[in-house]
Amino acid sequence: MNRQKGKESRAIAVNALAAALVCIGTMAIQIPIPLGYMHLGNACILLMAAMFGPVTGMLAGGIGSAMADLLTGYTQWVLPTLLIKCAMGFVAGSLARENGHSLQMASPRTFLASISGTAVMVFGYTAAGAVMNGSIYTGLLQVPGLTVEGILGIAVFYAAGIALRRAHVLRILPHGNTDRKGMI
Repeated sequence: MNRQKGKESRAIAVNALAAALVCIGTMAIQIPIPLGYMHLGNACILLMAAMFGPVTGMLAGGIGSAMADLLTGYTQWVLPTLLIKCAMGFVAGSLARENGHSLQMASPRTFLASISGTAVMVFGYTAAGAVMNGSIYTGLLQVPGLTVEGILGIAVFYAAGIALRRAHVLRILPHGNTDRKGMI
């Protein structure tokens, strides 16, 4: 019983810290684009999803990004962001950690996961922008900025992941013990 409580406590702590990291990464640098802003939070979502799996990726992406929108005055985007970034983190984590594979930064699986998660984000915000503004054209205005934001996020994800690997940080994190439910 105590062992299970310890696992649950660890999972809650990891998920909360991951959401906080995404929130800080999203708020630290914000560059305006049509209907929103460009930021480094996507790199954090991809990193948390790849390191800890789909549930942590989903929780960190959704909660952390929605908190950032709430705290920086983009309140109209809180619900769409919650849904879009949950999907982004879940897709990236599911593909990166499919069948319990450990994180390999240089693998095609990790690259596909980062591209897929980013595509979910670009599509989600394009659709949300079109619905919220009543115009597909308005939603499409975001695509170039979101694409640049996504590419930047992937580049920072790889730089951070490789740096963490070279510093042997990935060996000491409990990422290898994360199951499909996000428990560590």
